[in-house]
Amino acid sequence: MQTRGILRKIFVWRARHIPPRQFLLITSLVVGVLSGLAAVLLKTSIHYLLQLLNTSVEINKSSLLYFALPLLGIILTALFVRFFVKDNISHGVSRILYAISKKNSLLKFHNNYSSMAASSLTIGFGGSVGAEAPIVLTGASLGSSLGKWLRLNYRDRTLLLGCGAAGAIAGIFQAPIAGVVFTLEVLMLDLSLSSLVPLLISSVTATIVAFFLMGKSFLFSFVLKETYAMIDIPFYILLGVFTGLISYYFTRITNTIEAGFASIKVNGLKIMTGGIILGIMIFIFPALYGEGYETISFLLNGEGNRILENSVLFSFVDQYALFLLYLALLIIFKVIAMATTTGAGGVGGIFAPSLFTGGVAGFFFSSLINGIPGVSLSSSNFTLAGMAGLMAGVMHAPLTGIFLIAEITGGYGLLIPLIITSTISYLTIMYFEPHSIYTKRLAKRGELITHDKDKAVLTLMNWKKYIEKDFSILHPEESLGQLVKKVSKSKRNIFPVLDDHKTILGIVSLDNIREIMFQHELYESTLVRDLMVMPRVFVYPDDRMETVLDKFRETIAWNLPVVDSGKYVGFISKSRIFAAYRKVLVDVT
Repeated sequence: MQTRGILRKIFVWRARHIPPRQFLLITSLVVGVLSGLAAVLLKTSIHYLLQLLNTSVEINKSSLLYFALPLLGIILTALFVRFFVKDNISHGVSRILYAISKKNSLLKFHNNYSSMAASSLTIGFGGSVGAEAPIVLTGASLGSSLGKWLRLNYRDRTLLLGCGAAGAIAGIFQAPIAGVVFTLEVLMLDLSLSSLVPLLISSVTATIVAFFLMGKSFLFSFVLKETYAMIDIPFYILLGVFTGLISYYFTRITNTIEAGFASIKVNGLKIMTGGIILGIMIFIFPALYGEGYETISFLLNGEGNRILENSVLFSFVDQYALFLLYLALLIIFKVIAMATTTGAGGVGGIFAPSLFTGGVAGFFFSSLINGIPGVSLSSSNFTLAGMAGLMAGVMHAPLTGIFLIAEITGGYGLLIPLIITSTISYLTIMYFEPHSIYTKRLAKRGELITHDKDKAVLTLMNWKKYIEKDFSILHPEESLGQLVKKVSKSKRNIFPVLDDHKTILGIVSLDNIREIMFQHELYESTLVRDLMVMPRVFVYPDDRMETVLDKFRETIAWNLPVVDSGKYVGFISKSRIFAAYRKVLVDVT
């Protein structure tokens, strides 16, 4: 009680002395520090765990331990999640989007640390996923938790959640602009001056914290060495189409494999199946081990042949055509390895796999074109453009792909090719798939919040909270006289007619009986069943808010009956829906 009193005094003092706008800027700075520290902690944990395994166990990429370690990592992750976390922590970005849409931007407290610990085990032991989604979930959770503790409203709490996500991306890549753009583009926060400044503060703060604590020693980075040639623009357009098609493959295969693993109900069988499949793929293609940034570095630095080191196929890949085949297989199997890791119980994201797949795709494309006499493309430039293109396609985030790669390279000399490739890739996948890999499941269930204010408000509304049940119930055998008595005691002008099993048989409207309700000679001879009419439509508990509004629009009714499994529940009122809409709109804007 004493603690609550102290906190109350702090909140009162803050409300009196610090304006809301300035207070939000201060809290965004705090979130930036926390998310930057979280990024450092996660990258450091993964780095030292990988180093520990490679030195103490003395494995190499052709040993059988290389086959077994990813399985061990998935087992440890699954045990941690099941017995310690006791909650599903996979698909971090999708969970953030769901929290914004349906949970008032509130994330569970364990998200502040659980995804970091779980992904460290998965990736540290060689799981073929990325650390970015777990750290984004961690940063978003830190912002959400701080907003909840400070008793901020939905709008400000959502902004702090976005600040945490932006800081996480900025910290792990040391790319502040990409962090802001990712939050606006992927998490679909509204772009306004009031939201942009806190996001910038968090991103820059997290970048400074990460750089101060670990420099660039654990981060993927590359200094642009070659400028692009205008004559190569048509090839960047083709690369955009190529990465767009691969993005479609990436999205479809990921969803298919994860759905297949979800159908396996025995966890032990799921883990063993996924671990063994992953181990076999990594044993054949060592480049699939871990996040894959080492492979990207090889490709960017003109050491493409090094990705074949310790591979069981190395002795066979000594020709140009076979090398291209090996690269194509890497593109195909990286997606399978990633989806197998997460489907079997590992924790990680698609950020690093999309960069890996895009980088290999760009290198493959340039190597293929360079086989044409008289053509000489920069393999490093096309590797970078491929990374941006695949990120744009898979995440439906072309700006994120453009600015992330531009910041990673330390300059914007490749900006035009990045824009071309990312835009074409995005347009290509949009032709086949209107939703990103993050939003597909939520959009299908109508749980995705968007930049469209009306749709955003409708997504946030839970219409079942506004069902009204204070209606007088009629039975079909009751007389007009009994009906009039109930009318005199009711404040409603609609009366549902139910049978003994609470099944709705029809409704009686006061407007329809107004002319006869005072004709006493009809009181005994006229029954309710003669007066009731069947509603044109019913509302069901699994209807989305947009569906409910469509039914109001079609019927021009002000009240619609709600039924569940054929049983009467109550009525939903258009006027009450509109009142709730106005309230939520105020909270959002």
